[in-house]
Parts: sequence; C-alpha cells; structure tokens
Amino acid sequence: MNGTLIATTLGALLTLAVYSFLYKDNPFYKFAEHLVVGVSAGYYLVIYYYNFIAPNVMSPVFLLRSGSTEIRFLGMDWWMAVIPGLLGLLLYARFFPKIGWIGRWSLGIYVGGYSGLEIAPVMQARVLDQIRGGALPLTSLTNVLLVVGLLGTLTYFFFSLKHKGVLGGLARIGIVFIMVGFGASFGYTVMSRVSLLIGRMNFLLHDWLHVV
Repeated sequence: MNGTLIATTLGALLTLAVYSFLYKDNPFYKFAEHLVVGVSAGYYLVIYYYNFIAPNVMSPVFLLRSGSTEIRFLGMDWWMAVIPGLLGLLLYARFFPKIGWIGRWSLGIYVGGYSGLEIAPVMQARVLDQIRGGALPLTSLTNVLLVVGLLGTLTYFFFSLKHKGVLGGLARIGIVFIMVGFGASFGYTVMSRVSLLIGRMNFLLHDWLHVV
C-alpha cells in the first residue's frame, strides 16, 4: 500500500466519520472533530511563528537582524521589536489570576491602535465610497433600482418618524430589497455548501472507491 493510497483512505475514513453526525452524535465524529481542531491549531501556530513571530520579534531581538538588514542592540529598531513582543507576552497574564489585570494594558493598546489605524480606511470604504456609489444618474433601469433600493433600505432603518405615507411606502420597498439581498446571500451559501458536498462525494466515489 503506497503513501497515496494510505492518505486517500485516511481522508475517506475521516470524511465518513464527519458525515456520521447526520445519523447522530458519536465517538467517530468527535474524534474527527477534535483531530481537525488540533491539527489546525498546530498548523497555524507554526505558520504564525515563522511568518510573524520569528521575523518580527525573534530575529531582531536575538539575532539583531531585520530581514537582510543588521540592526543595533538597544537601537530604535531593536526596541520596536522588543516592546510589541513584551506586550504580546502580557496577554498571557490572564492565565494567572493575581496578575491577570496586566493583560488589559496590551489589550487596550491593541484595540486602541487598531481602531485608530482602521477608522480612516473603513470610513472611506464603507461610508464615503458607499455614498459616492449611491449618487448615480437615473439614466438606466439598473441605476434606478440601486438608488430606490438604497433609499428604501435606509428608510426602513429610520425610526425617528412613523412609517406612514411616502415614508412607509419607501420602507416597504426597502423590506423587499433586504429580503432579496438575504435570499441571494442564503442561496449563495447553500450553493457553496452543495459544491463542497459534491466535491466530497466525488472524492469518495472516484478517488477512493474508483466506481465513478
């Protein structure tokens, strides 16, 4: 039995173990579930270490190298690696109840810094670009539908006035567009899941059993 056949057989058995949950919860499914979680955690731990921790912390701090550039001990580049590394370590203080509060410093700096860096791009992408995209000339049916859908959806979430008359009509139009959007999203999700199922069935019947 060669390595390819062994790997294919293991993959097929794990696939069947996962699908056994369709009958009821059982030890085979639990084993496959825990195996996936454990392997994924180990895999991403290695990826994060070699892609982020090693080049951004370990190498500058202990080897005094940032990429292909040598850095000076106790210099600015060295401290720029040491400080984030120490803040990252402080996050693990939560495992020790007596000093767990120290981890809030790192968490506060991380959340505050990330928020400050992301406010401008998010405002640009999700607010300004959306406003610019909604300012369309009513020269085609597509543009009319986009503008009406935008106004109707915004009106539906405007609760300062009762949804009566024109406002109520726009709100009902907004409900229609919202439902269409949710339906399309749900349909895409179902389609992607069915695609995964077809792929697994093809693997079992073609690659493993060779009956198709």
